[in-house]
Amino acid sequence: MQIQLDPLTSGRLEESLNDKPGSFKLFYDTEDCGCNGVLVLLIVNEPNTTDIVFQQQPFVFLCDRQQESLFDEVMTLEADEHYPSYKLTSDSTLFGSNIRVRDARL
Repeated sequence: MQIQLDPLTSGRLEESLNDKPGSFKLFYDTEDCGCNGVLVLLIVNEPNTTDIVFQQQPFVFLCDRQQESLFDEVMTLEADEHYPSYKLTSDSTLFGSNIRVRDARL
């Protein structure tokens, strides 16, 4: 898998790291939502044992191997210019249009 980023998105992700090490994990959060899940970008210290690293530059991106099939091979992550959220798309799918970053580092 690969995530394409524009300069605005790269800058916002860099700000989210707050000068600390971390990786971005694509994650469908299903806790307490009563639905198929809400896509979030988690900032984590390191991968879980079930995570796969699918991109290393310019940021490390991960996902759980059980959720890998929910994503496409090439995707684009775009920051909203006027709001602290992101949109994840591919040529055929809109994965989410109000994706938030949640810092899960200790």
